[in-house]
Parts: sequence; C-alpha cells; structure tokens
Amino acid sequence: MHHRQKIRTALLLVLAILPFCLNGIVKTSAAQPQSASFGDHHLSLRVGELDRRYTVHIPPRYDGKTSLPLLIMLHGGGGTGKAADIETGWSSKATEAGFLAVFPEAMPPDPSRPGSFGRNPQLWNDGSDRFYPGRKAPDDVMFINTLLDDLSAKFTVDQRRIFVTGFSNGASLCFRLGAELSGRIAAIAPVAGSSWRVPLRLERPLPILYITGTADPLNPLGGGVPRLATGGSDQVRGKPKPPVRDFIAQWTEALGCPATPQNISEANGVRTEIYGPGREGVELIYISVEGLGHTWAGGRSLLPEFMVGKQSDKIKATDVIWDFFQKHPQK
Repeated sequence: MHHRQKIRTALLLVLAILPFCLNGIVKTSAAQPQSASFGDHHLSLRVGELDRRYTVHIPPRYDGKTSLPLLIMLHGGGGTGKAADIETGWSSKATEAGFLAVFPEAMPPDPSRPGSFGRNPQLWNDGSDRFYPGRKAPDDVMFINTLLDDLSAKFTVDQRRIFVTGFSNGASLCFRLGAELSGRIAAIAPVAGSSWRVPLRLERPLPILYITGTADPLNPLGGGVPRLATGGSDQVRGKPKPPVRDFIAQWTEALGCPATPQNISEANGVRTEIYGPGREGVELIYISVEGLGHTWAGGRSLLPEFMVGKQSDKIKATDVIWDFFQKHPQK
C-alpha cells in the first residue's frame, strides 16, 4: 500500500507540473488553424494598449484543412462591422462563394465609452489627420497587420488571396493599407473614399478596383469640402478632399500603368476605365456610377437619402469586386 501511495503521489505531481512544462506547446497548439462552425464568430485581440474587435463569417464549406481566400471589409466612418455587412451583403457572398469574410471594428475617439454614430463615432486612422486633434491616433495599419497574423493562426487562410475592401472612411484606410501592406495584400477595392497618403512607395504593385458615384456629396468627384446632401458640413468632414482624378493618376503612376486608360466603356450609366498593364501586369479599374450618392452600389443604405444621396442598382459592387478579386491572386 505504501508503494502504491508513492506512485499515486508521483503521478499527481507530474500532472500538476505538466501544464507549466508544456505551456509553450499548449499555446502553439491553440494557435493552429482550426475548424469552425458556419456563421459569425466575434473575436478580439490586443494591439498595443487597445483591445480590438472583429467578426469572422465562416462559410459552410470551411473544414479547417482546405485554405480559403480571406476578405476584409472596412466599415465607413461612424459605422460598425455589422452595419457594413447589412449594407454590402459580404457575408451572404462569402457563404455562396466560399471565402472568409472579416469585419473589423474601428476605434471611437473616446475608447472608454461605447461607440456612437453621432456622439462617439468609430473612425479609421486613414492618414488624413482629421479625427484625433490633440490625441494619439490608433495605429490601424498595425491593427490590420496584426489581425492578419491572428486570422492566419486561427484559420486556414490562402495567403495568396488576401483582399481588402472598404467604404468611405474605410475605403481611405483601404488605400493606405494598399500602400503600406502591399507585401501581404493581393488586391484592394476602395469604394467612395479618398486616397490621402502621399507619396506612394509600394513593396509590390497590387491591382486596384475603385468605385464611386457621380452624385456623391461626401466624396465629390472634383474634390473639395465634403458635404451632406442637405448642404451641411462639420469639422470632421471639413477637410478638403483631393479630386478623384488626382489620386487615380497618382496610383496609376505608382503601379507603372500608362496615364491613359487602355479601355473605356459606358453602359447604363456606368463608366469603366481600365488602366494598365503596369508593373508585373497589374491593372487599375475606375468605375463611376451615374447618379449614385454616398452609398454602396447595389446594396442598402442605413442613412436617409436627404443626408447621403441616392442609391443605385446599376451595378452590384459586391459582385463586381469579388469577380475582380478572383482574377488577382498575389503572384
């Protein structure tokens, strides 16, 4: 009996210290790609001093073994990931086409209080220096870069098919990510936003699809101070934007594309300009939709028409963007 007691005590001691001995192994194992159930999964990670949140939509065909493309959708200023999904339908598209759709959340100016569209809006640090006067701006480039690491550890991601799209303020961050994370991102598709970052120094050229409306009061084609459809403005929207043509020309030059489009087509109020081929055969496509206000083409608007202008079903931006991304894996 005494011998058995010694064996039992030794086993208990081994079991007690085993977690500490295998701590590194346990952490590594937990970080390996895993299967996940179909639907939305709400996750968070620590970036610097901030807790950042995001939602991943898992399609039915995900099994944790076969790598899938990854799409990040950046919501507009004052919005949320959930609102962006409602407006664009990216979760439904991910379910249908079989890719991981991710909806990160921007930080509000006061992180100690809940985000609010009117009082404490979630805003991306897009390089415009508009939103954080006198305060330290969150490093959203580092957030997305860290998010890609986190997603690659948790899920089986096709590293050659990481795509980023965004709307409005999210589109502006999309441009910035294309400039600063071109080594990780295969292609970008900003919608109704401005490119604020100059000059452009790309690690690699990446394909770009840009969509905006001709009647967008908050993203005026000719540049200038953005205004609501009512004519009003405020300090947040008070910084003049560059003309769309200016940053299209800047990006075509950075990509090594000819300044004149190789192809122009117009149909049903939709004008498509294709620039390229540039370095490594990349292209930039610029689509303008006649009469479209500050809304996602072919999607829903959660803001009233008197604020943001008219919606349009002339194209469905979600389908057009996904078709574009499918043609442009990272080489």
